[in-house]
Amino acid sequence: MPVYVALLRAVNVGGTGTLPMAELKALCEDIGFTDVKTYIQSGNVLFQSDKDEIAVQKHLEEALAVKMGKSPGVILRSRQEMEAAAEGSPFPHAKPNYLLVNFLPEHPPADALDKLVAPGGEEVHVAGKEIYVHYPDGSGRSKLKLPALKAGTSRNLNTVRKLVEMAREMES
Repeated sequence: MPVYVALLRAVNVGGTGTLPMAELKALCEDIGFTDVKTYIQSGNVLFQSDKDEIAVQKHLEEALAVKMGKSPGVILRSRQEMEAAAEGSPFPHAKPNYLLVNFLPEHPPADALDKLVAPGGEEVHVAGKEIYVHYPDGSGRSKLKLPALKAGTSRNLNTVRKLVEMAREMES
């Protein structure tokens, strides 16, 4: 059975969209997903389902909308897609916690980087449905502006690697 990784947008960040991970796990089990695991408090959940990706996305978003009043937005990736994101870093010199992988619901437009403002020397690379951003001074102080990031959710490379490790363990 395929392993899916769901990344929720704006959950447990800055006091918005509060959803304890135990409740997220229970919600996923209630809608029929199996071997459900969560990772840290930022809306990362892994599970197995025999449903196709479109059905998984729909069921999870609907259940979250009922639970939270509206869906926070779900970015869904297969184990293989997460592996590609973890291994595809275009910035090998970047510290993993200073490199954010921004997961988007669809491919960004071809001109996605045209409106980029990176006053802190940030490096940006588009690869499929992901945008990698290296923040040499950390993301907390960054003044980076890139409208294409608004539709997605980001995880640092350490978190992406951990999610890949967990997904691999679920398939073995």
